[in-house]
Amino acid sequence: MSTENEGTAAPTPPAAPSVPPAPASETQDAAPAPAVPEPVTQQLPPTPAPGTEPTQQIPPAAAPPAAPAYGEGHAPAYGGPQAPAAHGAEGWPPPPPTVPAYGAGGHGGGAWGAPLTADGAPAPKQKGKGGLVAAVLVAALLAGGIGGGVGYWAAERSNNGTGSTTISAANTPKDLKREAGSIAGLAAGALPSVVTIEASAGDGEGGTGTGFVYDQQGHILTNNHVVASAANGGKLFATFSDGKRYDAEVVGRAQGYDVAVLKLKNPPAGLKPLPLGDSDKVAVGDSTIAIGAPFGLSNTVTTGIVSAKNRPVASGDGTGSKNSYMSALQTDASINPGNSGGPLLDGRGAVIGINSAIQSAGNGGFGGGQAGSIGLGFAIPVNQAKNVAESLIKTGKPVYPVISVSVDLQAKSEGAKISEQGAAANELVDPNGPAGKAGLKPGDVITEFGGKPVDSGPTLISMIWTYKPGDTVKLTYLRGGKPTTVDITLGSRVGDK
Repeated sequence: MSTENEGTAAPTPPAAPSVPPAPASETQDAAPAPAVPEPVTQQLPPTPAPGTEPTQQIPPAAAPPAAPAYGEGHAPAYGGPQAPAAHGAEGWPPPPPTVPAYGAGGHGGGAWGAPLTADGAPAPKQKGKGGLVAAVLVAALLAGGIGGGVGYWAAERSNNGTGSTTISAANTPKDLKREAGSIAGLAAGALPSVVTIEASAGDGEGGTGTGFVYDQQGHILTNNHVVASAANGGKLFATFSDGKRYDAEVVGRAQGYDVAVLKLKNPPAGLKPLPLGDSDKVAVGDSTIAIGAPFGLSNTVTTGIVSAKNRPVASGDGTGSKNSYMSALQTDASINPGNSGGPLLDGRGAVIGINSAIQSAGNGGFGGGQAGSIGLGFAIPVNQAKNVAESLIKTGKPVYPVISVSVDLQAKSEGAKISEQGAAANELVDPNGPAGKAGLKPGDVITEFGGKPVDSGPTLISMIWTYKPGDTVKLTYLRGGKPTTVDITLGSRVGDK
């Protein structure tokens, strides 16, 4: 079925750039070390061509499992071909740091403290785990021996009255204070206004997401896909960083924008809304701070930068429902399932976006096959989210700007092609709609919108939805290879279809 600004088939969203190269490991001068097999390396697979690799909404994290028993096992790989073995059965908590294996070589050709064989020669070096344990033990003995020698020398000097073993650090600060503008300071200021959202459907299924305080009346801004399962007869709870939990209800949802507004049923006094920034003024390279509950781990803070702007993203939650479209802010701050709906802050602590989708290297990962961060996250620009939120609070329904055409989302063309089949011509291009009045017809290929290039149907939709109904925008299209530029005034559509 054709829809306004939406296609006749499911989209193939644009891909994100390839993974950056890993930094070379550093070397250090140390005592001679035992021979260690050179680690196996693997070439990175070729990056798919743009437009062939899907993004996905960050799924709400499943309810966190009970703490695993410490035992043998391996953690799933996070966005890479090789990952270290996990400490626990579920990969959590992380393993304690290992003691470095200092060189087994030393004085006299053998490891100091190593046992000798019957003929007086050092025992042969063991292989595998036994050798590693031996090396660690030797290192411990060596360090202990040196420490004892230094202690004896210092004691001798002290007894002779020529020195002291007491050492005091100069100018040690009494209190560790963090600047208000530091990451720690900004996180401390924002965390009390971020909530962990628990959504459960009538059948008991649900998950965990994030939201943040939008106003003092108790409205919470989040993603639609976080609360969709509980929107009809389910239950919603919002838990603040201090552990206080409140019942919540849905005020309105916008599936196409992937934005939703909740309201606390009995909001506490003194709510502090997060300040909203200006996402139009964000620059690539600006610092970012993401706050959320990845995999149910509430009050998690990660940092990064804005790695791209105006990234066209069509995202789905994997349930077969319609996609959401955004002209996203891209960030390398680590975001994972459960970060959905959480704030993306700038270097001043102001909200510049709502974390909504991630690019995944493939299936798998922590928590029952959910994908994890590979450093490519996407946030709905806050300027757009604010407009949607105001509409939802006032009317409970979203309002979309439209040009009233049906776009072929599978067309292989240099632009967004208006569908030529699947419905009557007056349904593919509404003659009384903005595009129809401007002279567009089925088969035309839209190549520019608002002065920016259009390379696909999803890109066009994400661009249109950055405007408001009533805005006049320049549009360029091709017909028979000939470009034509026209001005169109955007129409409106109320509600999701």
